[in-house]
Amino acid sequence: MLSALMYVIVPMPCLFFGGGSTHFLMSHDGGGWIDAAKFLTGASTVGSIAIPIILRHADMIETGAMFIEFTSFFIFVCTVLCFHRASLEDDW
Repeated sequence: MLSALMYVIVPMPCLFFGGGSTHFLMSHDGGGWIDAAKFLTGASTVGSIAIPIILRHADMIETGAMFIEFTSFFIFVCTVLCFHRASLEDDW
């Protein structure tokens, strides 16, 4: 459930502070809210990787479950990158 919570938290800064766009993540412009959104996005992304590792270290999940979590994270990242690329193209 912690991993699922992290997958819900990752796009929230884009929705709240970026207007549903990922353009602010690549910009060097900053402000208090933009920097907070970048920090929250990074922290939740790192948490998505760290939680399965911590659970495996504590012997709460098996190694196979950890690799399934990594695979789902890879699919999630690919989906976000495809969304970002599609949002950059104005021809759609």
